[in-house]
Order: sequence, then C-alpha cells, then structure tokens
Amino acid sequence: MSALFGGLMSVVYHVISAVLLFWHAVWDRVLGDPHVLATDWAWVLGIVFLVLTVRALLVPIYVRQMHSQRAMQRLQPKLKELRERHKGDPAGLQAALPALYQAENVSPFGSFVPMLLQIPIFIGLLHVLRHLRPTIVSADAQTLYGWTVTQFHDASHAKLFGAPIAAGFQATADQLGPLGAHSVTVKIVAAVLIVAMITTTYLTSRMSILKTGWAEDPQQRMVQRLMLYGVPVSLLISGVIFPVGVILYWTTQNVFALGQQMWMHRRYPLDTPPATTAAEAPKVVSAPKVGAKPAGRRPKRS
Repeated sequence: MSALFGGLMSVVYHVISAVLLFWHAVWDRVLGDPHVLATDWAWVLGIVFLVLTVRALLVPIYVRQMHSQRAMQRLQPKLKELRERHKGDPAGLQAALPALYQAENVSPFGSFVPMLLQIPIFIGLLHVLRHLRPTIVSADAQTLYGWTVTQFHDASHAKLFGAPIAAGFQATADQLGPLGAHSVTVKIVAAVLIVAMITTTYLTSRMSILKTGWAEDPQQRMVQRLMLYGVPVSLLISGVIFPVGVILYWTTQNVFALGQQMWMHRRYPLDTPPATTAAEAPKVVSAPKVGAKPAGRRPKRS
C-alpha cells in the first residue's frame, strides 16, 4: 500500500512541477524575466496560474458539489421528519439515514469531494517547494521531477518582496544566508500572507454556509463549525511552517474560490418558493366592533 501511495505521489510531484514550469516559462517569455519590488514575478505568477489550472480542472466537480448542497437543502424537511420519528432511537435514525440518502440520490459528503481532491495537490506543491533548497548540490537531486539544474537554481532563489518562496516563517538566518534574504523580511511577508490565508479561508467557508444554511443534522452542523472555525485556527499553526510559496498558493486559491462561489450562486440560485401575488394573498378580515350590526343587505324601505 505504501509503495502504491508513493508511486501515486511521485506522479503528482511530476505533474505539479510540469504545470509550474510551464507557467513560469510562459511568464518569463511574456515579461522578460522581471525583477521588480524584490520579486521574481515569473515564478510568483507561475504559482498563481497553477492555482487557476487546478481550479479550472475542478469546475465540473464544484458544480456537482453545488448540486449536492442544493439537494441536501431540499432534503431538510424529510430529515427533520425522520428525526422526529426516531426521537430517542439514535440507532434507528442512523440506520434510516442511508436509506433516505439512497432513495433521494443524495450524498451528504458530496460537498467535501473538491477539498479531498485538492489534498494530494497541496501535498505535492508543499513537497516540491520544500525540495527547492539551495543547499541541495547533487545534480541528480536537483533534476528530480523534470527540473533542469538552471530551473532548480532560479526557483530556489526566487523571492516575493524579498522573501524566498521556498522559505517559511521559522527559517533561520543560517538557512536564509545562501538565499540572500533577511529573517525580518521573511517573517513580515510570511505573517501578512498567513493573515490573508486565514481570513480568506474563513470568508470562503462563511459564504458557503450562509448560502446553504446551517444543517439540521447535528453531525453535519459540527462539520460546518469545524470548517468555519477549526480550519482557520489550524492554519494559524501550520502556516508558520509552510513555505511562502505554499501560503501564496492557498491564499490565491481562496480569493478565486470566493469569486467562483459568487458566480456559482448566481448561476445556481437557491430554491425559493414562488412569491405570493396580491390576488393570491389571503384577505384579512378584521373582527367586528362591539355593538356593531353585522354586515348584510340593507332592509327594504316600506
């Protein structure tokens, strides 16, 4: 099993490297290897367009995710009825839920598929960027995953506002010395990106929950709370050890995810009951006043 996983991740490493190198070559040719504001823009834009490539490939899955969320929303009344029927019988409820999901052709975990598919990509990018260390001098190690020695040297020294994309918040002065970077600069750039990563992660989860509503099922509600609060808090810890390039990838992905969610919610609006027209609205009849004669036909005059 471990050999199979290792072989699968090796393929992911090669694909991530190929996409990153492709976009770097495109922007290097278009911009002419620019070095402005202490930033190697060809490598930075390579990471940004790696995000665009991944998001574009996952669009069909995100559409299915949206349909799954809508289906779960329509299923809420039946779920509530099922919980009332099995009140005090958790075992019976757990046995009845899969049957209901199967009958309605709904997957309660459909909304998590895109996130699960991005995990190998994220691990692959993390591995590739951590591999870009100038302390690696072996040509065989430098040319792993389809890199050339020149590409490895340029990427391992690439910077974003003076912070190497392969360095992290915890990088020491000894580690940054060969990269020609300062610890204070790296910490400032990494801290700003970590705050942006946490904020955009929270906003992405919040928008999704506000559009679909809080789940009635306690387990699903707990998962929603975990996504809304737990994941951003965990990023505060893990962001400290992430390379700057990975934090840039995550933040860029969240920004595009917010835009994608706005577009998809407009493209696939929530199911709402039809508005009641004035003619269909029930007429409100006020109670007669005390002592008032009931309305009716007037008596004929003699």
